[in-house]
Amino acid sequence: MPTHRRAALVTLASAGLVLGVVAGPSALAAPPRAASSDVHVSPAGDDHADGTLRHPVRTLERARDLVRARAGNLSADLTVHLAPGTYRRTEPLVLDARDSGTNGHRVIWQGTGDTVISGGRRVTGWHPVPGRPGLWSARAPQGLAATRQLYVDGVRAQRARGPVPVTLTQTATGYTASSDTLAHWKRPADAEFVYTSGEALWNVERGGLGQWTEPRCPVASAEGTTITMAQPCWDNSNKRVEFPDIPGRTVSMVGPGHLTNGGKPSYVENAYELLDQPGEWYLDKGSRTVYYLPRKGEDLARADVEAAAAEKLFDGRGTADAPVHDIALRGLRFSYATWLTPSTPEGFSEIQAGYTITGDKGWATQGLCRYVEGGTCPFASWTKMPGNVSVTHGQRIEFADDVFAHLGASGLELGTGSEDAAVTGSIFTDISGNGLEIGGVDGQTPASGVTVTNNHLYGLPREYHGGVAVLNGYTHDDTIAHNQIDHVGYSAISLGWGGWPDKIGDPATPNPSHDNAVRDNLIFDYMQMLDDGGGIYTQGLTGTSMADGEKVTGNVVHDQWGLGKSVYTDNGCTYETVRGNVLHHASYANVASRHTDYRDGLGNNDPTLVQDNWWEEGTADGDNKGLVTTGNRIMASPSDVPPEILGNAGLEQPYRALLERTVAAPSVPEPPSRVGTTTAGADALYVTFNPSFADGGSPVAGYTARAYDTSGAQVAEQAVSAVEFRRTALVRIGGLPSSGGPFRVTVTAANAHGSSAPSLASASLAPTAASTLPGAPTSPKLRTAATAATLAWTPPTATGDAKVVGYRVTVSDGRDPIGVTGRDVLVTQPSAKGMFRVIGGLRPGTSYTVTVAAVTAAGPGPAATVTATTRATAP
Repeated sequence: MPTHRRAALVTLASAGLVLGVVAGPSALAAPPRAASSDVHVSPAGDDHADGTLRHPVRTLERARDLVRARAGNLSADLTVHLAPGTYRRTEPLVLDARDSGTNGHRVIWQGTGDTVISGGRRVTGWHPVPGRPGLWSARAPQGLAATRQLYVDGVRAQRARGPVPVTLTQTATGYTASSDTLAHWKRPADAEFVYTSGEALWNVERGGLGQWTEPRCPVASAEGTTITMAQPCWDNSNKRVEFPDIPGRTVSMVGPGHLTNGGKPSYVENAYELLDQPGEWYLDKGSRTVYYLPRKGEDLARADVEAAAAEKLFDGRGTADAPVHDIALRGLRFSYATWLTPSTPEGFSEIQAGYTITGDKGWATQGLCRYVEGGTCPFASWTKMPGNVSVTHGQRIEFADDVFAHLGASGLELGTGSEDAAVTGSIFTDISGNGLEIGGVDGQTPASGVTVTNNHLYGLPREYHGGVAVLNGYTHDDTIAHNQIDHVGYSAISLGWGGWPDKIGDPATPNPSHDNAVRDNLIFDYMQMLDDGGGIYTQGLTGTSMADGEKVTGNVVHDQWGLGKSVYTDNGCTYETVRGNVLHHASYANVASRHTDYRDGLGNNDPTLVQDNWWEEGTADGDNKGLVTTGNRIMASPSDVPPEILGNAGLEQPYRALLERTVAAPSVPEPPSRVGTTTAGADALYVTFNPSFADGGSPVAGYTARAYDTSGAQVAEQAVSAVEFRRTALVRIGGLPSSGGPFRVTVTAANAHGSSAPSLASASLAPTAASTLPGAPTSPKLRTAATAATLAWTPPTATGDAKVVGYRVTVSDGRDPIGVTGRDVLVTQPSAKGMFRVIGGLRPGTSYTVTVAAVTAAGPGPAATVTATTRATAP
């Protein structure tokens, strides 16, 4: 299986596209035949017309009213035909029970593929800003009071950002700064601090609320050197209740009780003073002026510049007593919606997967049921990110052949009470947070019977990087199948909730989940920004028995970047079946599956079955107190897997045209992120970074790292191809001057359309000579099959005076030494997570001795040795 789309698995097409138009007609669902009761809508229509083909109405509300008058007693499906063009929204189209199908027939809102439901306001009248070469400005359009997103020809622009220009010392209400720089900014209260989390890799300065989060808090004021942060975001991010008798363990049991790294933000965003890179923008709300630094080739006199204004585009608003039902939305594109809550004093105090702690003193009570006095129930009921398109208490609602792109919250939310919904043949990309949300965690009516099939989700989340492609909360009888999910910042699919009490020896939170299936999905290039997640992540009770527990089957999951697992069964995950999957190129586990079952005092593990998977982990068959591992096969490469298994995962044949559809004009990639350095000798640095997962419409071809001295002068650079970086996860910059250090490093990404803006810089580091060798790896194991074996080990406890950048493996059959490089080498080291590599080409029934040695800039250290005999025959 290729590691970059399906045999060109995906080509994020480089063919251009006028903003708001998906290339080509809707290919997956032919428009239904017009009937006399059908309603026709056109942006050029007239709401005084009768809604016929020759006399279409203009607005979606007028079409809805005509449907409402006709839908009471249907004898056939009623179709609302939406002509090509843009339907601009200030408020969502709201449908309720009165707008539903009847007598077993549906109301179908049918677009053409070129039908755009837009919450944008076009920004025009651009002119150069005097005294600021390259900077342009325009009057904010009427009705645009605030936004968090701006798009130029469908390409997301970056809110102006940069390093915090002062040294900060945390206080109870914010910070004391080393100077009054921020107080002299035009509008310091517009600024937002971003706390980038992640595994502590090299000298990257990271804070946050757990390595799976990226919280944000606005600045309330900057007066002199006193910076006051907005409330309640600040307290919700720093005062989370901890158990008095369990040091460091929060009552939420999810992450730390306060911002780590001394509360220091990784960078600051949204200030005029930070406008210094092409593609950056800023809205001055006081003067109602939009500023933008164009990218190379952009002509603001001709470009379609859209500011996202509406917060919701469609709202299926049913109730438990009167659900909205039997409605289909097909061939529509939902774009240019925002979400303004993070810009308010609530901020974005993330806890996991886009859920946040909110409200005054939310830190003290929200979702802390039974663990603190006044804690709200159920446990872990925090605030979910909203969807720009949403349905509540909807039955038999269908989304097919739609595009969810250029959105500022979650893309689609199938919330409380959603039953028998279907999401098919649709694209989710360029979304700020979660792609698709199903159900919730508030203990209300769960979602059920939802099918998510043959969709392409990629290039997300773009702003709230702890978001996931598909988020499934408390649900039952849901199926997530035959989707392709690639190039995402964190986990691809996340299911379940409420399992964290097992951290203190309590059983997982009871919930209504059961009979959910995740099957035949293709997932790759995931966790490209954050850590502690997986391709498929599950936690909490999944059912009442192995029979009705969650089934994860037939998925192909490969090429993970962050610290995590292919299939991650986290706290309290009970009654999980992981069968028949192909799992490779994870950082330290293909399946993480052992957790104590605290529902009784027997000391067993949560019942879990790991069976008949193709993997690299190589764990032997056995029954570990209810954790059953059986029939799994070691794979040395994808060629070991029957091709029909690989070919069955991902989009089915009729839907593979989705991989060729475009949603924006081609552009340069987004910059890489989280640049870290370590010494590579007296005059050199090793550089690593998170690769660009939003590639601008064509694959990233390579990266260039540039080193700068203390004066800001560039002193060296080194390019690396994307293929080579995938293999090594390193760039080596040599020839650094003996004076002028320490050095900071930035990285750019390049594709067929040019180079990105530079990344944020690494922390400063001066190279040093490396002479002390690392220690030997520990706990070596050789897990054998007939013709292959998995070599597993743990990084050395002592690394000498440099970081481990690789391993050298030797095999007693005389083959050349095997060099082990890659992202897992780097991310497993700080937390001493185990590693593994598969050695293929072995003979059955043969004894082999294998050694593994760590490699640093000082050279290879002493080796650890292990001997084992391969199985006599293949199973």
